Amino acid sequence: MAPVCDCCCENINKLQQQVSVMRKEMKNLRQMLDGAARAHRKHLTSIQSAVSKVGVREAEKDQTPPPPTSPSPQAALEQGNIQTVPIGYISSCFSVKNGTPRQPTICGPSRAELRIQQSVFNNPEHALLGLEQYSHVWIIFLFHKNGHLSYKAKVKPPRLNGQRVGVYSTRSPHRPNALGLTLAKLDKVVGDTVHLSDIDMIAGTPVLDIKPYIPAYDSPQTRTHMEPYDVNTDASSVEESNISNVPNTSDTDPQSDLRAERTDCDLESQVSDDNCEAVVPSIASASVSAQFSLHRVLEEAKAYMSQDGFCQSEQQVSESPVNKSSESTVDRPCYGEEVYSTIAGWIRAPPVASLEVRFTPRAERELAEFLPAHESGPNESVRPRFKFLRSSEEAAAAIRGVLSADPRSVYRRTRCRDRLFFFTLDTADITCWFGQSFAEVLQVRPVECQKETQ
Repeated sequence: MAPVCDCCCENINKLQQQVSVMRKEMKNLRQMLDGAARAHRKHLTSIQSAVSKVGVREAEKDQTPPPPTSPSPQAALEQGNIQTVPIGYISSCFSVKNGTPRQPTICGPSRAELRIQQSVFNNPEHALLGLEQYSHVWIIFLFHKNGHLSYKAKVKPPRLNGQRVGVYSTRSPHRPNALGLTLAKLDKVVGDTVHLSDIDMIAGTPVLDIKPYIPAYDSPQTRTHMEPYDVNTDASSVEESNISNVPNTSDTDPQSDLRAERTDCDLESQVSDDNCEAVVPSIASASVSAQFSLHRVLEEAKAYMSQDGFCQSEQQVSESPVNKSSESTVDRPCYGEEVYSTIAGWIRAPPVASLEVRFTPRAERELAEFLPAHESGPNESVRPRFKFLRSSEEAAAAIRGVLSADPRSVYRRTRCRDRLFFFTLDTADITCWFGQSFAEVLQVRPVECQKETQ
């Protein structure tokens, strides 16, 4: 055979390289086909399982009746689906969050109106019948200006000046459920509108409910001041004594009658139980002696509770190893008759002191230009007018109440260099600045005038 030339050797080498490359490609193709087959089998398996589940669900639907499209309100409440509908919206002297009091007692002259919507009741004035007999009402509302509705387990109350406490030990508006509670003063009820004062709600606040404030039920101090029942008096005198000892309650309160009747029945049952084993001829004398002894015991208990040593003895009993809880490590102070009602120490004595409020002469002149609400004047087309406030003196008192409590946030108070502060009260825009332990009002201008200049 003739020897192989160099050209043939080169061609053979190229062919061998191509064959090796083709083998690698074929191997890759086989691997890709195997992977595609496995994925296809998995996909078929998932489809079969889904189809089987759908068949089971259809069989169950055929066996059971279809559920109602819209559950009843009672069923929704039992399942925890709470549906709330605002009964009305607040029309307030505070239009923005900035400068709005954090508590209703801060600004007494603050006023608001609440009109019951006709979509809730066909006759809203019927729902308010009898409410005028109370001096204060609880307002349950929503914090609708919370923005992104974020909340944390620990918050920094402004009165603590940056210290953190649990959100449930404060009245912070940033909570899991943005519900607010205000004890407002009830000025009057006109038709379907409730006129309030001592409020801390901004305009547009949705109100969920109104409840009358009853000191006998809502105030622990009032409960401790209630006189014991005297068995020698009749039911009418008991009712009069209970009403006289409870402030801000109406004489026509049906709960007072029920409370008096319940007390009378309980005491009669006690007397009858104590004398059930007595001899028949001595029933009358035994019942009189039991009444007298019961009255004497009640008087002795009242005198003992009113002594100064009662709080100390109660505290000693609570600190005994038997009654002392391992989780309760906070010492609750005793304040005489306030032993049944204790509050956090930073509420009673906050680290942030009240501020002195001053007015510049210019601010006093500008504030005096405002006309009171619901009062006509000779220059009512020129002079600004309040919508809720009744006089310039009341407006000045409201401004002092807002600023004395330092409405600034902790960040603005401690880190912000800008000491100017702006807020709106009724129809007035107030400009002020904060110094060391004081706040000074610089300017009081109408809201419309302020918007025009901007």
